[in-house]
Amino acid sequence: MTISHRLAGAGAHKVIVLHDWFGTTAGWGPFLDYLDRSAFGYAMLDYRGYGDRVDVAGDFTLDEIAADALALADELGWERFSLVGHSMGAKAAQLVLGLAPERVRKLAAVCPVPAGRYPLEGEAAELFQAAPQNPLARRMILDLVTGQQANAVWLDRMVARSTATSRVDAFASYLAEWTGQDYTEKLTGLQLPVGVFVGELDLALTAELMRATFLRLFPQAELTVLPACGHYPMYELPVRFATELERFLAA
Repeated sequence: MTISHRLAGAGAHKVIVLHDWFGTTAGWGPFLDYLDRSAFGYAMLDYRGYGDRVDVAGDFTLDEIAADALALADELGWERFSLVGHSMGAKAAQLVLGLAPERVRKLAAVCPVPAGRYPLEGEAAELFQAAPQNPLARRMILDLVTGQQANAVWLDRMVARSTATSRVDAFASYLAEWTGQDYTEKLTGLQLPVGVFVGELDLALTAELMRATFLRLFPQAELTVLPACGHYPMYELPVRFATELERFLAA
């Protein structure tokens, strides 16, 4: 199966890029304009049930995302590559690492869901479980994770794009996956450069959570807190985010 994807750059350092629960390959915002395409070659794929692959059949699991990412690397002839994953995509990227650690140069985890289970309780559980069917719930989540600092135009645009480019069944299935799966055992003891990037204003995936999860699982990991932004630095802080990400990848 040929996997639909988007390429940015043709540099020697190859990078597989995995988007978040709300996103697609078209959902990386203006930060793509500031990447060094002479040094890096980025490949972005939509998940089954999303974006250009909205009609592709599947089970809509993180295992499927990881398998598709590795298949895309094979299709492109990339034996070695780095991984960039945003939010849910970072949990899928960790699974790619667990499945093929010898192929991964570096892991950049952006506002990432940790490798372990991420249980939702009470009102948070109700809100997230309503999101597949309810655009208002999606908007409330986006407002929360950006520290309630984003304006209505951006929130409405993100919700409209999300609902238009994802299947409800896929959206619901991926929620169960990124909250319920635990890949800690697959990753324990792996040694590679890991960069963790979080937004200062993210009320969900905080620096404190990263210190208790990512930095314990990957003791060599480095944590970068991006100022004055929340869960979407690719929109909120595009130049700074592109600079910090590529500084890590190039080091």
